[in-house]
Amino acid sequence: MSNKDIFLAILVPCVLGFGFVIAKPAMESFPPILLNGLRWSLSGLIMCYFFPFPKKFIKQMFVISIIGGTIQYSLSFYGLKILDGASATLFVQAEIPFGILIAYFLLGEKVPLKNIIGLIIAFVGIAILSGNPNLQGKMLGVLLVLSGAFLWSLAQVFAKDVSEKIGGLALTAWLGIFSGPQCIIASYFIEGNTFDFITNATTQAWIIVIYLAVGMNVIGYSCWYSVLSRNPVNNVMSVLLLFPITGLLTSIFILGETPNTYAYFGGAIIISGVAMILINKRKKI
Repeated sequence: MSNKDIFLAILVPCVLGFGFVIAKPAMESFPPILLNGLRWSLSGLIMCYFFPFPKKFIKQMFVISIIGGTIQYSLSFYGLKILDGASATLFVQAEIPFGILIAYFLLGEKVPLKNIIGLIIAFVGIAILSGNPNLQGKMLGVLLVLSGAFLWSLAQVFAKDVSEKIGGLALTAWLGIFSGPQCIIASYFIEGNTFDFITNATTQAWIIVIYLAVGMNVIGYSCWYSVLSRNPVNNVMSVLLLFPITGLLTSIFILGETPNTYAYFGGAIIISGVAMILINKRKKI
């Protein structure tokens, strides 16, 4: 990767890790699906005027928006609402070993022995973290976050081809236009009282919505898809090792959480397995 792409790639887990964790207090005002809908709608409205409508990629955009925007983040945010921010951030790392498995089954990519060992280590770490006493009675949250991680990995496989053809900024812009209304409509039927949630939300919650839209989407995902369009997926995925560091620091210093030994131990094993998968890997997902 060029120096510019390295800088942009490193910026991504910083803004995403921070944004993922601070979304938790916003859920005191907005339910998860509505929060996701407002975030995507705002980012789409900010950006779509600068890029032509991708009419040749409507089907692909719809699939990516459903999988990687609407369903994925709705599951992840509901899981985050149930779990503490530190644990949720660590479980999100499952998206990388999931990506390797998706590549194997959908693209027929061979999995080197090093990656198989890394997969096993990562899932052992997930199992250890799942046994955290702080997570008793919260297994639904664990399953939701892991499901979201799986769908995110799946969406990246579909998104790469589109991002190469229309650019990362355009992809982010129109994903917002596709995903935002989907989430708001889903929220109306599933969560109800949409208008009341919006009118009664606190100033803090709206500030977080703005950060999620501008920080995570406009900046974070635009950088991500731009770098993804110019580099092999696995070369870019390695920077996501910074995601749990950013998320843990945010959980500790912003939310005031105190992760226990299970979180640190399980998280260290997960990150070790993920690092084994990513380091010196050259083939594309």
